Amino acid sequence: MDLPQLEDLGPIAGKRVLVRCDFNVPLSGDVITDDLRIRLPIDTLTWLLDQGAAKLTVCSHLGRPKGKPDPKYSIAPVRKRLYELLEAKGADTSRVELLENLRYDAGEEGNDPALVASLIKDEDLYVDDAFGAAHRAHASIVGPPAFLPSAAGRVLAREVSVLDGLLREPERPFVAVLGGAKVSDKIGVIEALLAKVDVLLVGGGMCFTFLAAQGHTTGASMLEAGQVATCQRLLASVAATGKRILVPTDIVALSPGGVFGAGKVPEGEVRQVGPDVPEGWMGLDIGPGTAAAFADEIAAAATVFWNGPMGVFEDPRFAAGTKAVAHAVASTKAFTVVGGGDSASALKQFGLDDQVDHLSTGGGASLEFIEKGDLPGLEALRQSAARARARG
Repeated sequence: MDLPQLEDLGPIAGKRVLVRCDFNVPLSGDVITDDLRIRLPIDTLTWLLDQGAAKLTVCSHLGRPKGKPDPKYSIAPVRKRLYELLEAKGADTSRVELLENLRYDAGEEGNDPALVASLIKDEDLYVDDAFGAAHRAHASIVGPPAFLPSAAGRVLAREVSVLDGLLREPERPFVAVLGGAKVSDKIGVIEALLAKVDVLLVGGGMCFTFLAAQGHTTGASMLEAGQVATCQRLLASVAATGKRILVPTDIVALSPGGVFGAGKVPEGEVRQVGPDVPEGWMGLDIGPGTAAAFADEIAAAATVFWNGPMGVFEDPRFAAGTKAVAHAVASTKAFTVVGGGDSASALKQFGLDDQVDHLSTGGGASLEFIEKGDLPGLEALRQSAARARARG
């Protein structure tokens, strides 16, 4: 993709650098429950400091404070952890400032030129290391590259390199596993993947629209009636190509009136059914037969991409399908890429997050990159580099 790298910035010594990170970490009160997104860009920050940067002005969003200050989304816990990690590397934290939550200002999501001007004031260079926000045309993402020499940080560059390679030259067989709630949210991704993969495995809530497209009953399961024809078209499109779309042959379902979900008192009967879900019953996970079949496909693959759980894995009664896929992805000899989001959460829940080749920091960004082949943040960096070349 030819993104400008840190080394392309030229001399760093004495320069002030604005660094956009993605510190959108999960919090329980003011306790960070997973600091991965803070740990990953430490290499970028320490490299800039080692090169003699006079100051790093680091910025990030956190949660959805809706354009105004909200103590619930204060960046303070992140600041404390960031400085701890930098100090552990021997870095001079007196040269690092982490700004308050960018989304306290409505101009961040609105790409307000006034906020851009405020961010770049007195800065010499810009580094984008926030892959998880690269699909957003927000002020801190697309604004600074229009005015400052800019480059991708190590996290962003690695994410793009892995995903770009996945789409351009995957080792075969290439198996993609998609879950999640709605077909409509992933139509573009499905079509893009079908042009690249050999096998597409479909689970999660979206599988019921595919099952309906095959003529099966879905009971009270999640169903997008308006997408049934689309699923029929997708299923028909692979018939003559030698590619395959596999949907569940068995389902774990909950009886009418049952209660499910994380933190709720479980109620109702849980039953394994065939591909046809009885009236009033709700399918909430793929069944053991499907889980075994999906695991076999993953084991036989040379490249695997996984995004989206197979069921409501937060409820132990409906976690087996996602757990089986997670273990298959972790144990296969294939090159494995997990597209962030709930899939990353599932891997962490099952203690497998360190057993895949690449765990993306951006679920939405990775899917949009697969669908469109580019992101607003990446385009902004390339345009900045093009302007620099034109100036000679």
